[in-house]
Amino acid sequence: MVFQKQNKEEEDKMKLTYEGIRDKAAWQQAGIELPSYDPRISGEKAHDMPEWVHFGIGNIFRVFIGSIADRLLSSGKMTTGIVCAETYDTELVDRIYRPYDNLVLSIILNADGTKEKKVLGGFAEAIKAVQTEREQWNRLGQVFSSPSLQMVSFTITEKGYALKDTEGEFYSFVRQDIENGPAAAKGVIAVVASMLYERFKAGGFPLALVSMDNCSKNGDRLAKAVQCIAGEWEKRGYVGKDFIDYVCDEKRIAFPWSMIDKITPRPLESLAKELKADGVEDMDIIVTDKHTFIAPFGNAEKPQYLVIEDSFPNGRPPLEEAGVYMTDRDTVNKSEKMKVTVCLNPLHTALCTYDCLLGYDLFAEGMKDDDLLTLARLIGYQEGMAVVPDPGILSPKAFLDEVVNERFPNVYLGDTSQRIATDISQMVGIRFGETIKAYVERYGDAKKLTGIPLAIAGWLRYLLAVDDSGKPMELAPDPMIPELQRKLEGIELGKPFDAHEYLKDILSNEIIFGTDLYKAGIGDRIEEMFAKEVDGTGSVRKTLHKHLAAAKL
Repeated sequence: MVFQKQNKEEEDKMKLTYEGIRDKAAWQQAGIELPSYDPRISGEKAHDMPEWVHFGIGNIFRVFIGSIADRLLSSGKMTTGIVCAETYDTELVDRIYRPYDNLVLSIILNADGTKEKKVLGGFAEAIKAVQTEREQWNRLGQVFSSPSLQMVSFTITEKGYALKDTEGEFYSFVRQDIENGPAAAKGVIAVVASMLYERFKAGGFPLALVSMDNCSKNGDRLAKAVQCIAGEWEKRGYVGKDFIDYVCDEKRIAFPWSMIDKITPRPLESLAKELKADGVEDMDIIVTDKHTFIAPFGNAEKPQYLVIEDSFPNGRPPLEEAGVYMTDRDTVNKSEKMKVTVCLNPLHTALCTYDCLLGYDLFAEGMKDDDLLTLARLIGYQEGMAVVPDPGILSPKAFLDEVVNERFPNVYLGDTSQRIATDISQMVGIRFGETIKAYVERYGDAKKLTGIPLAIAGWLRYLLAVDDSGKPMELAPDPMIPELQRKLEGIELGKPFDAHEYLKDILSNEIIFGTDLYKAGIGDRIEEMFAKEVDGTGSVRKTLHKHLAAAKL
């Protein structure tokens, strides 16, 4: 029996829990670094005097924002952990946070194949921000009512800020939040507005709300969304004009802009097996009912960039001590435009759908394809660099070089093109529309562009859910797929059709692209490219190769 007990102790000692990380030698032997601080203490301090809340507690938050908190806690520059709040996929709280005492095992995948493994302990507690969990809901209200709270950050993806559909009407869930008022809020924006109302009633304390999503002028989008919900509540008598004044006063409620960048794929099965072989327990990947792929560990590339407008009316953690660029709004805006509209995201968006059409699973595999690499270089170096804003703190050319030559070809990252293709309809307006508008402003139209029209044509061809060999393929999740596919219904590979009749409503939709592509002078060209890509099997490759060969590179 003694022998069995010793074995049991041996089995239990590498659990990712407060108790499990006490045996530092075992983790060190496995090459895993542990926190130099006590996560329990920083968690207890955050419970009593919270300073930082975050909404959207998935992979990028855990690995990127979690690493920032870890560095600050390690250096003693911050003493409280982050309060983690989730409105959408609350299954994460029960399956990924609480069983592991809110710890996460971060694995950095370097381009040379080496790995950096570290347990991050900067998460104080995880809260289900839903009305059905009254104790949790009340706890979130307590956090927001605390005078010590300095910042609320967000990684809820672009679609998290959308209140209206392509027709300009409120989504049904938003209408419900508006009609039901703050006491029955469900959507993330309404929940935040409701929590701000609690803070207002508790004393009107100042606060900064920081969007960390890949949205152009993300702070402005967050502000408009929150203020819109609050304004609709005022119309219905749920809140008074004094609350509207509160959320619209940047000296009390600030919405700093930011730029964030770190490629964070879904957790890799190979790493789960490796950790198990190293003796770490319970590292299985889970898929929630809402199709979130997550694990007790998170894997990501090493490069990371976060630029934030330094507007925090109630103070803030010393984020610059953890590598965050703290600057003014104009510099943030230029940094965000550099990354989101030229140097990274447009290339991701352009290539991922072609990857799927041409049979590439991993994004790094597509980077070995001459046509796709040429497309990336055309959109980035030629078309984008002509109008790229220079933020000063980062070099656009150096940033793009790192993306094309080091980050995208990193085969060890294991990032899939399907993951990157998620929610593209929410992104094309930012990632392509801004460059299109810049060309129109400079040249009168965007007819000089070839790569971006090819990218848009490829996205539309992808929506047909048939690859270049004629085989059906699964599309990545996107809220607008049903609506867009209805507009394309009737188009069949190899059969003639009137491209203008099918595409005119899409290409002229300024809600999707941020501009009317016909007025920009490229609508007809996209129609032509799309039609050629639907000619038959192999026509995607032929069309892509033809236009790239003709482009001046």
